[in-house]
Amino acid sequence: MRLGLALGYWGRGPDPRHLELARRAEKLGYHSVWTAESWGSDAFTALTWIAAHTSRIRLGTAVAQMAARTPTATAMHALTLDHLSGGRMLLGLGLSGPQVVEGWYGRPFPASPLTLTREYVDVVRQVLRRQAPVRLDGRYHSHPYAGEDGTGMGKPLKPITHPLRPDLPVLLGAEGPKNVAQTARIADGWLPLYWSPIRARVHEEALAEAPPGFLVAPMAQARICDDVAEGLLPVKAMLGFYIGGMGHARRNFHAELMARMGYAEDAARIQTLFAEGRREEAVRAVPDAFADEISLVGPRERIAERLELWRAGPVTDLLVTAPDPTTLRVLAELT
Repeated sequence: MRLGLALGYWGRGPDPRHLELARRAEKLGYHSVWTAESWGSDAFTALTWIAAHTSRIRLGTAVAQMAARTPTATAMHALTLDHLSGGRMLLGLGLSGPQVVEGWYGRPFPASPLTLTREYVDVVRQVLRRQAPVRLDGRYHSHPYAGEDGTGMGKPLKPITHPLRPDLPVLLGAEGPKNVAQTARIADGWLPLYWSPIRARVHEEALAEAPPGFLVAPMAQARICDDVAEGLLPVKAMLGFYIGGMGHARRNFHAELMARMGYAEDAARIQTLFAEGRREEAVRAVPDAFADEISLVGPRERIAERLELWRAGPVTDLLVTAPDPTTLRVLAELT
């Protein structure tokens, strides 16, 4: 099981720790470093900055949002950064949800998310393989464009720049069972948001068609500390926001996943409290047990023991959000 460093996205401004953490992770032997985006900083620019200050560590987006760019634009970002970094790019994509797609990107959330995802990956693959001009008669992505409001003069094109790697890895952030199953069929890897090593069977059927070499790369907050309850507070704060606020009351993929993992009543309560503006109560309503099983928090000996559970399942890459150099170092020593 390889280690990756998940830096996420910026808050109010650039996090001054990120570059040093990435460089330290590279020195410690971490395999990869990952950036993200929501509705602020973008994933590719920060990753390019890290690429310029490192030499070996792989560079991943976890995740770049599909609604933010056409698939050809995303492929251009990926092939450009892959060249500049000497073949270190890992392209992680995610659909996001209706609240962000419609509220931030000003686009309709697809009636068939599986179809949109499949078409998106198809186009990205065509660009990276550069075997022929991009063509797709899709429901959401047509190349050339064939809509009634078009000119009819669109020309099938293939990239001017020859991609460095036609098989550049494409990973998907997926949460629903059908989406995970499709990910196993069309992608090179999966980026689970919440992974519990004691509930790996929840995804067993969806991953049944995954080919050899398929990457399973969950993200987990990690912190070396003496007080487990205190160390779990940032995990609970993240869960309270995602379960309560990252989605609509009628459709919240994160809450639905928490429910499938056995915490349906807790997820509903968190959503209710958050919607009522009682955010601190929503965070406190996150069960310690749930926060604990999807993270690595506590003294070194406890984390060493819990890492064995992560190794025992299908996880190939553990992407840790680690706030300090000590945690990074201890995880490297244990792994």
